[in-house]
Amino acid sequence: MKRTLLGFAIGFAFTLMLGWIAFPRALYTHKQQPFTFLHKAHAEKSGISDCGECHAFKDDGEFAGIPATEKCASCHSEQLGDTKAEAILVSNYVKPGHETHWLVYAQQPANVWFSHAIHLKRAGLSCQQCHGSYGETDQVKVYQLNRISGYSRDIWGHSMSRFRRAPGDGMKMSDCETCHSRRHVEVGCLGCHK
Repeated sequence: MKRTLLGFAIGFAFTLMLGWIAFPRALYTHKQQPFTFLHKAHAEKSGISDCGECHAFKDDGEFAGIPATEKCASCHSEQLGDTKAEAILVSNYVKPGHETHWLVYAQQPANVWFSHAIHLKRAGLSCQQCHGSYGETDQVKVYQLNRISGYSRDIWGHSMSRFRRAPGDGMKMSDCETCHSRRHVEVGCLGCHK
């Protein structure tokens, strides 16, 4: 009986370890961005302190998302420094007038309607509340694509258990519901879903 119980305990512990360590590694594929972009360097060197200076709204209030190459070209029409990343930006994107095909960490599922304008302007949220301190980073994180859902790991968050999550780590429906509940804001299903 003791051997059976010990065998079960070892098997159970092994299965849990496999589930929490091996499964996430098998579930996600890793991809690199087209070149390195450092938010912190841009903030320090150019004095950009507001996310909205590059990540602006369109005239209709919709969020424009990742800046067009034209926005980068206003400072990088020619190479300013000696980094490999800037050389790639100028030669492959700015001079030929091509858009950079960034991998979007926060791409929401197709059935979700989300308005940045409402959350930033009306609710007064900061970008950091949902996106974390990404704008202060001095490195580009690896894009992790979920092989099953096709979405970035940033939607789920980096902890499979979702315990001890940092602010801005995860953009699941439950994260939105928790924030709305704290602020006593009800929108109903069609307020967020198409």
